[in-house]
Amino acid sequence: MTGAHAAANLPENAIGLGLRREFLDDLLAHTQSDIHFFELAPENWIGFGGRPEQQLRQLTDIYPFICHGLSLSIGGPEPLDMNLLEAVGDFMQEHGIQHYSEHLAFCSDRGQLYDLLPLPLTEEMLRYVAQRVMQVQDFLKMPLIIENTAYYGDYAHSTMSEQDFLLGLLAKSGCKLLLDLNNLYVNSCNHHYDALEFMQFLPAERIVYQHIAGHQQHVNGWLIDTHDAAVDPAVWKLLQHSREKFGPKPTLLEWDNQIPPLADLLREARKIAQQTAAHADF
Repeated sequence: MTGAHAAANLPENAIGLGLRREFLDDLLAHTQSDIHFFELAPENWIGFGGRPEQQLRQLTDIYPFICHGLSLSIGGPEPLDMNLLEAVGDFMQEHGIQHYSEHLAFCSDRGQLYDLLPLPLTEEMLRYVAQRVMQVQDFLKMPLIIENTAYYGDYAHSTMSEQDFLLGLLAKSGCKLLLDLNNLYVNSCNHHYDALEFMQFLPAERIVYQHIAGHQQHVNGWLIDTHDAAVDPAVWKLLQHSREKFGPKPTLLEWDNQIPPLADLLREARKIAQQTAAHADF
Protein backbone atom coordinates (compact mmCIF):
# COMPACT_ATOMS: atom_id res chain seq x y z
CA MET A 1 0.00 0.00 0.00
CA THR A 2 1.56 3.31 -1.04
CA GLY A 3 1.48 6.56 0.89
CA ALA A 4 -1.16 7.95 -1.47
CA HIS A 5 -3.63 5.33 -0.28
CA ALA A 6 -2.48 4.76 3.28
CA ALA A 7 -2.54 8.39 4.39
CA ALA A 8 -6.32 8.65 4.24
CA ASN A 9 -6.87 6.08 6.97
CA LEU A 10 -3.98 5.70 9.39
CA PRO A 11 -4.22 2.56 11.50
CA GLU A 12 -5.66 3.45 14.89
CA ASN A 13 -2.54 2.08 16.62
CA ALA A 14 -0.15 3.80 14.20
CA ILE A 15 3.15 5.11 15.55
CA GLY A 16 4.63 8.17 13.85
CA LEU A 17 7.88 10.09 13.75
CA GLY A 18 8.92 13.49 12.44
CA LEU A 19 11.02 13.21 9.27
CA ARG A 20 14.60 14.54 9.35
CA ARG A 21 16.83 14.89 6.30
CA GLU A 22 19.79 13.44 8.18
CA PHE A 23 17.87 10.16 8.54
CA LEU A 24 16.84 9.75 4.90
CA ASP A 25 19.61 7.31 4.00
CA ASP A 26 19.00 5.12 7.05
CA LEU A 27 15.24 5.08 6.56
CA LEU A 28 15.55 4.03 2.95
CA ALA A 29 18.17 1.41 3.70
CA HIS A 30 16.17 -0.17 6.53
CA THR A 31 12.38 -0.15 6.38
CA GLN A 32 11.07 0.57 9.87
CA SER A 33 8.31 -1.88 10.69
CA ASP A 34 7.62 -0.15 14.02
CA ILE A 35 6.99 3.25 12.38
CA HIS A 36 3.74 3.50 10.46
CA PHE A 37 3.71 7.14 9.33
CA PHE A 38 5.83 10.29 9.18
CA GLU A 39 5.17 13.98 9.61
CA LEU A 40 6.99 16.80 7.84
CA ALA A 41 6.81 20.57 7.62
CA PRO A 42 5.91 21.28 3.98
CA GLU A 43 7.67 24.67 4.14
CA ASN A 44 10.95 22.80 4.60
CA TRP A 45 10.46 20.71 1.45
CA ILE A 46 8.50 22.78 -1.06
CA GLY A 47 10.70 23.84 -3.95
CA PHE A 48 13.56 21.50 -3.09
CA GLY A 49 14.88 19.17 -5.78
CA GLY A 50 17.77 16.85 -6.28
CA ARG A 51 18.56 13.81 -4.19
CA PRO A 52 16.59 14.80 -1.04
CA GLU A 53 13.43 15.26 -3.10
CA GLN A 54 13.96 11.91 -4.79
CA GLN A 55 14.48 10.25 -1.42
CA LEU A 56 11.34 11.88 -0.06
CA ARG A 57 9.39 10.54 -3.05
CA GLN A 58 10.66 7.05 -2.27
CA LEU A 59 9.48 7.38 1.33
CA THR A 60 6.06 8.81 0.45
CA ASP A 61 5.58 5.80 -1.83
CA ILE A 62 6.13 3.53 1.19
CA TYR A 63 4.71 5.37 4.20
CA PRO A 64 1.72 7.60 4.88
CA PHE A 65 2.75 11.20 5.54
CA ILE A 66 1.09 14.16 7.26
CA CYS A 67 1.98 17.76 6.45
CA HIS A 68 2.38 19.73 9.67
CA GLY A 69 2.58 23.41 8.77
CA LEU A 70 4.64 26.05 10.53
CA SER A 71 3.71 29.35 8.92
CA LEU A 72 0.01 29.53 8.01
CA SER A 73 -0.63 31.88 10.96
CA ILE A 74 -4.28 30.90 11.22
CA GLY A 75 -4.94 33.53 13.90
CA GLY A 76 -2.74 36.26 12.43
CA PRO A 77 -3.87 39.78 11.51
CA GLU A 78 -2.91 39.58 7.83
CA PRO A 79 -4.86 37.85 5.06
CA LEU A 80 -4.06 34.19 4.64
CA ASP A 81 -1.12 33.47 2.35
CA MET A 82 -2.94 31.87 -0.57
CA ASN A 83 0.33 31.33 -2.45
CA LEU A 84 1.54 29.22 0.45
CA LEU A 85 -1.71 27.26 0.51
CA GLU A 86 -1.50 26.65 -3.23
CA ALA A 87 2.08 25.41 -2.86
CA VAL A 88 1.07 23.15 0.06
CA GLY A 89 -1.84 21.76 -1.94
CA ASP A 90 0.39 21.03 -4.94
CA PHE A 91 3.01 19.40 -2.70
CA MET A 92 0.41 17.19 -1.04
CA GLN A 93 -1.03 16.13 -4.38
CA GLU A 94 2.43 15.38 -5.74
CA HIS A 95 3.26 13.11 -2.80
CA GLY A 96 -0.16 11.59 -2.17
CA ILE A 97 -0.48 13.29 1.24
CA GLN A 98 -4.04 13.70 2.45
CA HIS A 99 -3.72 15.35 5.88
CA TYR A 100 -2.64 18.91 6.71
CA SER A 101 -2.31 20.15 10.28
CA GLU A 102 -1.45 23.57 11.68
CA HIS A 103 -1.12 25.36 15.01
CA LEU A 104 -3.83 27.29 16.83
CA ALA A 105 -1.65 30.37 17.02
CA PHE A 106 -0.27 33.21 14.92
CA CYS A 107 3.27 33.61 13.68
CA SER A 108 3.23 36.58 11.29
CA ASP A 109 2.56 40.31 11.38
CA ARG A 110 4.02 42.10 8.36
CA GLY A 111 6.48 39.25 8.11
CA GLN A 112 7.30 36.00 9.85
CA LEU A 113 7.80 36.23 13.62
CA TYR A 114 9.44 32.78 13.85
CA ASP A 115 7.43 31.85 16.91
CA LEU A 116 3.98 30.48 17.67
CA LEU A 117 2.18 33.18 19.63
CA PRO A 118 -1.08 32.76 21.56
CA LEU A 119 -4.42 34.22 20.56
CA PRO A 120 -6.77 36.34 22.66
CA LEU A 121 -9.45 33.90 23.81
CA THR A 122 -12.53 35.92 22.90
CA GLU A 123 -15.72 35.32 20.93
CA GLU A 124 -14.54 37.81 18.31
CA MET A 125 -11.26 35.94 17.82
CA LEU A 126 -13.12 32.63 17.73
CA ARG A 127 -15.33 33.84 14.87
CA TYR A 128 -12.28 35.24 13.06
CA VAL A 129 -10.25 32.04 13.32
CA ALA A 130 -13.21 29.84 12.40
CA GLN A 131 -13.78 31.89 9.24
CA ARG A 132 -10.11 31.54 8.28
CA VAL A 133 -10.13 27.80 8.96
CA MET A 134 -13.16 27.42 6.68
CA GLN A 135 -11.38 29.49 4.01
CA VAL A 136 -8.46 27.05 4.12
CA GLN A 137 -10.78 24.05 3.99
CA ASP A 138 -12.71 25.45 1.04
CA PHE A 139 -9.47 26.14 -0.83
CA LEU A 140 -7.83 22.77 -0.18
CA LYS A 141 -11.06 20.75 -0.31
CA MET A 142 -10.17 18.91 2.91
CA PRO A 143 -10.57 19.41 6.66
CA LEU A 144 -7.82 21.38 8.34
CA ILE A 145 -6.38 19.68 11.44
CA ILE A 146 -5.78 22.17 14.24
CA GLU A 147 -3.26 21.56 17.04
CA ASN A 148 -3.71 22.84 20.59
CA THR A 149 -0.56 24.90 21.10
CA ALA A 150 1.62 25.58 24.14
CA TYR A 151 1.46 29.20 25.29
CA TYR A 152 3.22 31.10 28.05
CA GLY A 153 1.22 34.29 28.42
CA ASP A 154 -2.39 35.44 28.20
CA TYR A 155 -4.30 38.57 27.30
CA ALA A 156 -6.10 40.75 29.83
CA HIS A 157 -9.16 40.91 27.59
CA SER A 158 -9.50 37.12 27.15
CA THR A 159 -12.98 35.99 28.16
CA MET A 160 -12.88 32.26 27.35
CA SER A 161 -10.96 29.27 28.60
CA GLU A 162 -8.56 27.44 26.30
CA GLN A 163 -10.91 24.45 26.37
CA ASP A 164 -14.01 26.46 25.44
CA PHE A 165 -12.16 28.23 22.63
CA LEU A 166 -10.94 24.96 21.14
CA LEU A 167 -14.36 23.31 21.42
CA GLY A 168 -15.96 26.38 19.86
CA LEU A 169 -13.55 26.27 16.94
CA LEU A 170 -14.28 22.59 16.31
CA ALA A 171 -18.00 23.32 16.34
CA LYS A 172 -17.97 26.48 14.19
CA SER A 173 -15.45 25.46 11.55
CA GLY A 174 -15.85 21.69 11.27
CA CYS A 175 -12.08 21.29 11.51
CA LYS A 176 -10.31 18.24 12.92
CA LEU A 177 -8.01 18.04 15.94
CA LEU A 178 -4.37 17.19 16.47
CA LEU A 179 -4.30 16.56 20.21
CA ASP A 180 -0.83 17.47 21.46
CA LEU A 181 -0.59 15.79 24.84
CA ASN A 182 2.69 17.44 25.77
CA ASN A 183 1.25 20.88 25.03
CA LEU A 184 -1.80 19.98 27.08
CA TYR A 185 0.33 18.94 30.04
CA VAL A 186 2.59 22.00 29.78
CA ASN A 187 -0.38 24.36 29.60
CA SER A 188 -2.23 22.64 32.44
CA CYS A 189 0.79 23.10 34.73
CA ASN A 190 1.59 26.64 33.65
CA HIS A 191 -1.99 27.90 33.68
CA HIS A 192 -3.26 25.80 36.58
CA TYR A 193 -6.02 23.65 35.15
CA ASP A 194 -6.78 19.94 35.12
CA ALA A 195 -5.56 18.22 31.93
CA LEU A 196 -7.93 15.28 32.43
CA GLU A 197 -10.88 17.63 32.78
CA PHE A 198 -9.76 19.40 29.59
CA MET A 199 -9.88 16.09 27.74
CA GLN A 200 -13.26 15.17 29.17
CA PHE A 201 -15.32 17.02 26.55
CA LEU A 202 -13.12 16.63 23.49
CA PRO A 203 -14.95 14.79 20.67
CA ALA A 204 -13.10 11.56 19.97
CA GLU A 205 -14.29 11.47 16.35
CA ARG A 206 -12.50 14.76 15.60
CA ILE A 207 -9.06 13.58 16.80
CA VAL A 208 -7.08 12.55 13.72
CA TYR A 209 -3.80 11.95 15.56
CA GLN A 210 -1.80 12.92 18.63
CA HIS A 211 1.61 14.31 19.50
CA ILE A 212 3.82 13.41 22.42
CA ALA A 213 7.14 15.11 23.14
CA GLY A 214 9.57 16.13 25.84
CA HIS A 215 9.74 19.42 27.72
CA GLN A 216 12.00 21.29 30.12
CA GLN A 217 11.41 23.23 33.32
CA HIS A 218 12.43 26.88 33.49
CA VAL A 219 14.33 28.04 36.58
CA ASN A 220 11.18 29.93 37.62
CA GLY A 221 9.13 26.73 37.51
CA TRP A 222 7.38 27.14 34.16
CA LEU A 223 7.38 24.20 31.78
CA ILE A 224 8.65 24.89 28.26
CA ASP A 225 7.61 22.81 25.24
CA THR A 226 11.14 22.22 23.94
CA HIS A 227 10.90 18.91 22.02
CA ASP A 228 14.46 18.12 23.06
CA ALA A 229 14.13 15.39 25.68
CA ALA A 230 12.50 12.07 26.42
CA VAL A 231 8.76 12.08 27.05
CA ASP A 232 7.87 12.88 30.67
CA PRO A 233 6.09 10.14 32.69
CA ALA A 234 3.14 12.50 33.21
CA VAL A 235 2.69 12.79 29.43
CA TRP A 236 2.82 9.00 29.04
CA LYS A 237 0.01 8.85 31.61
CA LEU A 238 -2.02 11.32 29.54
CA LEU A 239 -1.52 9.04 26.55
CA GLN A 240 -2.87 6.13 28.57
CA HIS A 241 -5.86 8.24 29.60
CA SER A 242 -6.43 9.24 25.98
CA ARG A 243 -6.55 5.61 24.93
CA GLU A 244 -9.00 4.80 27.73
CA LYS A 245 -11.27 7.72 26.83
CA PHE A 246 -10.98 8.06 23.04
CA GLY A 247 -9.74 4.64 22.02
CA PRO A 248 -6.45 4.12 20.21
CA LYS A 249 -5.34 7.04 18.04
CA PRO A 250 -2.34 7.42 15.73
CA THR A 251 0.39 8.95 17.88
CA LEU A 252 3.59 10.67 16.79
CA LEU A 253 6.79 11.38 18.70
CA GLU A 254 8.12 14.93 18.22
CA TRP A 255 11.82 15.58 18.79
CA ASP A 256 12.99 18.77 17.10
CA ASN A 257 16.05 19.93 19.04
CA GLN A 258 19.19 18.18 20.27
CA ILE A 259 18.04 15.29 18.09
CA PRO A 260 19.53 11.95 19.14
CA PRO A 261 20.57 9.16 16.76
CA LEU A 262 17.76 7.49 14.83
CA ALA A 263 18.08 4.31 16.91
CA ASP A 264 17.34 6.28 20.09
CA LEU A 265 14.35 8.00 18.50
CA LEU A 266 12.96 4.66 17.37
CA ARG A 267 13.42 3.25 20.88
CA GLU A 268 11.45 6.16 22.36
CA ALA A 269 8.75 5.88 19.69
CA ARG A 270 8.27 2.17 20.40
CA LYS A 271 7.19 3.06 23.93
CA ILE A 272 3.95 4.37 22.40
CA ALA A 273 2.87 0.77 21.83
CA GLN A 274 3.93 -0.23 25.34
CA GLN A 275 1.50 2.21 26.92
CA THR A 276 -1.40 -0.15 26.10
CA ALA A 277 -0.30 -2.29 29.05
CA ALA A 278 -2.04 -1.51 32.32
CA HIS A 279 0.09 0.55 34.71
CA ALA A 280 2.96 0.72 32.23
CA ASP A 281 6.15 1.92 33.89
CA PHE A 282 8.01 4.55 31.89
